[in-house]
Amino acid sequence: MIFTTGGIKGGSGKTTLATNLAVYLSSKGRDVLFVDADDQGSAHEFSVQREAAMEGKAGFTLIRLSDKSVRTEILKLLGKFDDVVIDTGGRDTASQRAALSISDVYLVPFYPRSLDVWTLESVENLVAEMQVGNPRLHACSFINRADPKGGDNREVSELLKESEHLTYLDTPLINRKAFANAITYGLGIFELKPSDEKASSEFLALYNALFNVLKIKPY
Repeated sequence: MIFTTGGIKGGSGKTTLATNLAVYLSSKGRDVLFVDADDQGSAHEFSVQREAAMEGKAGFTLIRLSDKSVRTEILKLLGKFDDVVIDTGGRDTASQRAALSISDVYLVPFYPRSLDVWTLESVENLVAEMQVGNPRLHACSFINRADPKGGDNREVSELLKESEHLTYLDTPLINRKAFANAITYGLGIFELKPSDEKASSEFLALYNALFNVLKIKPY
């Protein structure tokens, strides 16, 4: 399966999601190709840290691609991997569109603030356009870096639920320091020591909710 994390607004936590997804799938015995298609190269930096932390055993294969090569090169490699996780930037780029043209899943995190939510219409238009050429593309939204308390999460969730093109996953990831710490050390959230059980449980809930929407048994 091909998963793409993306959106139109930077800073919403796309790379945090992509890295945890790649690591988690790998931990399940899946052969994972992790593609850094973001000009910032954050996924590549994470991989470097991970190889150092894991003595050269990242658990996945990472490559960097951009623009049209995101599509052409991945199509060449599909038969060698069980899953592909593509991390794209927070803009409507040729790289993101190339990824969506071949993806099964598009995961879009939203930070519970107005600047992020204002991009929803643009994301919907992008999804609608890409589904014309790739009708199997399933787009999902969720709240990332959510507030522990307050009404902002609820207000944003109600807006996301109204989308006609993105399925809302009601499994927010709370803005926890553990997520930042894990990515800094090249680890998945469930590998961090000491562990943060709440953060791990939130990620697992999101993962299971996604597969429930896809009507596929989680790996």
